[in-house]
Amino acid sequence: MPERKLRKILYRWRVRSAIFFLVAVLVLARPSPLWLVLGGAVSLWGLGIRAWASGHIRKEKTLAVTGPYRYSRNPLYVGNFFLGLGIALGTHSRWAMGIFLLYFLVFYPPAILEERERMRRLFPREYDAYRRSVPLFFPAFSSPLPRGNARWSYDLYRRNGEYRAFVGTVIVWAIFALIMALG
Repeated sequence: MPERKLRKILYRWRVRSAIFFLVAVLVLARPSPLWLVLGGAVSLWGLGIRAWASGHIRKEKTLAVTGPYRYSRNPLYVGNFFLGLGIALGTHSRWAMGIFLLYFLVFYPPAILEERERMRRLFPREYDAYRRSVPLFFPAFSSPLPRGNARWSYDLYRRNGEYRAFVGTVIVWAIFALIMALG
């Protein structure tokens, strides 16, 4: 199977396959108060990054270069990494951590490459300059980009459906607390 076709398949299946990761994590979870607090803090960090990014992105309309997009071309995926890492930590299971890392390494590099190609097609001139200034994934905390005048927008956050990540995360942590209480 050609690399491009496989990349497209993995890009499309990354969200659906996360359900399997979540079920495995819930089955393997052996949370304790310490690991719930530690994992919860990391998850909150990831949710915060996602919320910040989703309040700046106007999908398919303009190239996002403000907010966290000044530091990483994929801040939503950076947020996903911390969100998933926190959940894996909260399980207090090496197996769950391994499953999360495998999931992230299998699905996110192809997703990042697909996003890059889509941005190149949608915004050919702007994206090339942006690509040269901002790292693909790992944030650079000094940015040559001007701050811009775009402010975080709750309306964008809501329209982008980011509240679903928040609700889903609250449910996962409530299940972890229940597992711990019943354990």
